[in-house]
Amino acid sequence: MIPQPVNADAGLGTPRTRAVHRAIAEARRGVPVVLAARRPLIVAPAETVGAEGLRLIDLLSAQTACLLLAPSRAAAVLQRDLPDAEAVIALKLARPLIDTATLRRAADPTMEQILPEFERVAAPEMGLAALALGKLARLLPAMVAAPVRPGWASLPAGRDLLTVPADDLLAYPGLLAASLTKVAEVAVPLDGAPDARLVAFRALDQGIEHMAILVGDPAGQEAPLVRVHSECFTGDLLGSLRCDCGPQLRGAIASMAAAGAGAVVYLAQEGRGIGLINKLRAYSLQDGGLDTVDANRALGWQADERNFHIAAAMLRQLGMTRIRLLTNNPEKVTSLAACGIEIVERVPHAFAPNGVNDRYLATKAARFGHSLD
Repeated sequence: MIPQPVNADAGLGTPRTRAVHRAIAEARRGVPVVLAARRPLIVAPAETVGAEGLRLIDLLSAQTACLLLAPSRAAAVLQRDLPDAEAVIALKLARPLIDTATLRRAADPTMEQILPEFERVAAPEMGLAALALGKLARLLPAMVAAPVRPGWASLPAGRDLLTVPADDLLAYPGLLAASLTKVAEVAVPLDGAPDARLVAFRALDQGIEHMAILVGDPAGQEAPLVRVHSECFTGDLLGSLRCDCGPQLRGAIASMAAAGAGAVVYLAQEGRGIGLINKLRAYSLQDGGLDTVDANRALGWQADERNFHIAAAMLRQLGMTRIRLLTNNPEKVTSLAACGIEIVERVPHAFAPNGVNDRYLATKAARFGHSLD
């Protein structure tokens, strides 16, 4: 998806934006929150909600709760094809027959798939915002949801629940990038690049930091060599053979040292933005026969969930808005250009298969359009 422009002043540091941070924390704990909208919803992640959370939803809901899923995951649960044009699918939850263990199995295709028959119902209008909350929390995008009853906030069960504007959840990824600030810079000599420096960036959520690896003085060049690299714990740190991330990272630093300067924008967006745990789940599905794209979609994610607004914001702060981009991915070129970065050249960055990642690289070429020749 090509990023859209962001208003850098919209909502930053406001109480409503801080409510998004709190909602993410509540989601990870399995505590329901209320999405404020024309028809408010009480929601909780299927992956983390407990018996008490389901009880609160039952007490405060105006009608039977439903399970919200992406079409790709709902199709597997319902065992029939569903059109991808629909953003959210809702399945009726026959409480109290549906317990937390069943919800987890319905959310996670890597678990044993002994599931009851679900009835499809109309999805609530804020269903997409509910799934966005699950994704922001790096959980599986599967949410228990129900419209709240009138006067819910005055009931004892509802007084302590957090309310967050649904629109703020949808706008949050762009606002997060616009709030990015540089917080530290230090020399870190690297093997083959002794003049390297690390620059750390943090966004308003005070969460995971993003890094830039600077070799030499890239800002002093008219169009420096830049690699936008999403972190890969298994490949970058452990040397996993399942991907080409480690060779790409080390190869980029070597290329920049040879060129005299360059920058690696190192994004904390593991697994194309789905997070490390979900990437490991996707690996499990790949071991069962799916490729990278279909494994991510089976979990309910898009094939690529990365936020390139963050990379563009980092490059602007580093004084690099006109670059030569070291990549095989044409979508990365398009996305960064849409964020205001001028790409004067795409520099190929391919590495030969190693006997383990052959299918992975073939999928990159066939389904992501990467140029690997």
